[in-house]
Amino acid sequence: MAVTVVTMEVGNDGVAVISISNPPLNVLTVAIIAVMKEKFSEATRRSDVKAIVLTGKGGRFSGGFDISAFQKVHKSDCKKPVVAAVEGLALGGGLELAMGCHARIAAPKTQLGLPELTLGVIPGLGGTQRLPRLVGVSKAVEMLLFSKPIMSEEGKFQGLIDDIASSEELLRASRLWALGIVERRKPWVRSLHRTDKIGSLSEAQGLLRNAREQAKRTAPNMPQHLACLDVVEEGILHGGYAGLLKEATVAKELVLSNTSKALAHLFFAQRTTAKVPNITDVGLKPRHVKKVAIIGGGIMGSGIATALILSNISVFLKEINSEYLLKGMKTIEANIQGLVTRGKVTQDKGRKALSMLKGVSDYSEFKDVDMVIEAVIEDVPLKQKIFTELEKVCSSCCILATNTSTIDLNVIGEKTNSQARIIGAHFFSPAHVMPLLEIVRTEKTSPQVILDLLTVGKIIKKVPIVVGNCTGFAVNRTFFPYMQGPHLLVNLGVDLFRIDRVIRNFGLPIGPFQLQDLGGYRLGLAAGKEFANAFPDRTFRSPLTELLLKNGRNGKSNGKGFYIYEKGSRPKPDPSVLPIIEESRQLMNIMPGGKPISVTDKEILEMLLFPAVNEACLVLDEGVVARASDLDVASVLGMSFPSYRGGIMFWADTVGSNHIYTSLKRWSEIYGSFFKPSRFLEERAVKGMPLSAPATSSPKSNSKL
Repeated sequence: MAVTVVTMEVGNDGVAVISISNPPLNVLTVAIIAVMKEKFSEATRRSDVKAIVLTGKGGRFSGGFDISAFQKVHKSDCKKPVVAAVEGLALGGGLELAMGCHARIAAPKTQLGLPELTLGVIPGLGGTQRLPRLVGVSKAVEMLLFSKPIMSEEGKFQGLIDDIASSEELLRASRLWALGIVERRKPWVRSLHRTDKIGSLSEAQGLLRNAREQAKRTAPNMPQHLACLDVVEEGILHGGYAGLLKEATVAKELVLSNTSKALAHLFFAQRTTAKVPNITDVGLKPRHVKKVAIIGGGIMGSGIATALILSNISVFLKEINSEYLLKGMKTIEANIQGLVTRGKVTQDKGRKALSMLKGVSDYSEFKDVDMVIEAVIEDVPLKQKIFTELEKVCSSCCILATNTSTIDLNVIGEKTNSQARIIGAHFFSPAHVMPLLEIVRTEKTSPQVILDLLTVGKIIKKVPIVVGNCTGFAVNRTFFPYMQGPHLLVNLGVDLFRIDRVIRNFGLPIGPFQLQDLGGYRLGLAAGKEFANAFPDRTFRSPLTELLLKNGRNGKSNGKGFYIYEKGSRPKPDPSVLPIIEESRQLMNIMPGGKPISVTDKEILEMLLFPAVNEACLVLDEGVVARASDLDVASVLGMSFPSYRGGIMFWADTVGSNHIYTSLKRWSEIYGSFFKPSRFLEERAVKGMPLSAPATSSPKSNSKL
C-alpha cells in the first residue's frame, strides 16, 4: 500500500525541494497540508536554505484537494522564494498551491485547471483571486465557470506558467529559477498583489456582468457559479486580501450546501460503478479486445462504431445490403467530421479512426473478432436468428453482445448454447457522445466476459454500470413510469405543455413529451408493449401515441409531434395536436366527473417522479443493481436527471421516503394501481430509513447481481 509523505531535501545550491507523495494523483489532504506547512516553516528558518521548489512525486504535481479539506486550509506567504515545479497535472487545490508560489515552471502537456464548480463549491485556496491576476479576468472566468482546463503551453502564453522545461530538466530549471529570484535576476512576484492583468474597473465589471447573465441562463439552479463571480468581483473592487476573506467564507457555506453534497455524492458514486463484487475483486485479468463486429448501421450501430474506432479498436460494420451499409458508413464519417469541426478531435485522429473501419455484407470477417455487438431493431425473432448465426461463425471465446434497450437477454439467447458469453452492451443515443454504458449480465454470463466489457467501456471513455437482466434493465425500467405518467396526467385533463415546463424547471433539459418526439413514437410503442407484458400491474396504457401515428405524426423525425420542428429554429408547441389529445381523453374517459383534475406544479412533478422512485425501489429490492448510487449515476448520465440533485435516489432521500409513500398510496386509491407503492418503499417509510441505505438482507428475487 502506498505511503502518503511530504519530504524535503536541501541541495548544495541552497534550494530546498519539498515533494508531495500521495499516489496516484497526489491529492492534498488535511494531514498533507499540515506536514507541508511544517516543511515550509523549517525551510524558512534554516539559514542554509535560500529558496524553495515545490513539486509532486510520480510525474504529477497535484490533482487537487480532498473535498473534506476545504474548510481546514489556512493561507500564508513564505518569506523565501518558492517555485512550483509542475508536471502531469495541477488541478483544483493543486493549481491554487502552484499559483501561491512566486513562479511556476511546468513540463510540456501539463494539465492546469480549477474544476471545483463541478462539485458545487468554489476554489478555496485563493484561486478566485490569483487566477484573474495571472491570466486576466476574461480567461479566468472561462476557466472557472466551465471548469475548463488548459495545457501548460497555453498556460505560458496566458501568463499562468513562467517557463516550460522537459520532465528531465524540470527540477533543475525550477531550482535555477528560484536562485534567480534570490539573486534578483528573476522577479519576486506575489500573484495576489498583481493588478496589471485585471484591466480597467469598468471593463472587468462588464465581463463579470455578462458572465452572470450567461450563468443564469445555463446554470439557473447552480448557486456556486454566481457565488464564484461575486468573490472574483470582491477582490477586484477591494483588493486580493479582501477577496481571500470572502472566498473563505463563501467556500465554507457552499461546502455545506445541498448542491455541493449532491455533486460530491455523484463524484464518488461515479468512481464506484466499476467496482463489481465477485468480478473486479477476484483476481481476473481482462482480455484484449482489438477487433469488434457490429451488426446494424443505424443510429445506434453507427454511434457505437464511432466510439470504438476513436479508441483504436478495429470495427467491421455489417448491414443487410449495400445501400444500408453505405448509409451506415456515411453516418460514421459524419460523426467523426462533426467532432473534428467542433474541435473535439484532430483531423489526424479523425483520419486514423476512419482507417479502423471496414464495411462488410457477410460473416466472413467475424471468425477473428473478439466481440460482436448486435444493434438491430427491437425485434425478438430477428435477434434470436442473428445470435444462432453468430454462434456458428464466431470463435468460441468471442463475446456476443446485444445493444437491446428493453428485451430480456435470456429470450434473445434462448436458441443458442452460448449463454455464458452473451451479454448486454446497452449504449445511449447518440452512442459516441452519451457517457453511460449499461452492461447487462444474466445468471449465466461468465465473470470474464463481464470484466472484458467493463474494460472496453473504460477504453472508450464510458462510465460502465453492471446491471442484472430484466425487461428494461436499470435505466429504462426505472424510468418507464416517468414516460407513462405524463400520458395518465394528460388523460386526466392536465395540459401537456405545462407538464414539460414543470420538468424543465426541475432541471431536466427537456420534458417527457418532447423526449418522446425525439425518440419516435414507434420505438415508444414497442418499449411500452415490453413493459406492459412484464409489469401489467403497474403500466398505464394510453391510445394517444397510436392516435398521433394515425394522424401522420412521428415526432421530430417527420417534423410533427407534440411540437413543431423546423430547421434552424427551436421546437414550438403545436396547438393542432390538442384535438388529438381531446380524442384520447374521450376514449379513456378517466377524468373524475368528466372534468380536468386541479393540480399544482409541485404535484405534477411528484406524480411524474415518485412512480419512477417506486420502480427504482423495486430495481434495488430485486438486486438488479449492486447499490443505490449506481442508479443515481445512471439517472444522471442516461436520463439527464439534474446532477445538482444527486441522482434519483439521492433526491428521493432529500424528499423523504414517508412523503413519497403516503403520496403514492393516496394517488393509488384515487387513480389506480399505476401509483401503488412497493413493499420496499413501504418498509423504508415505516422505519424512517433512507431509500438508498444498503439492504439488511439479500435481495428477494433470483439473485440478479
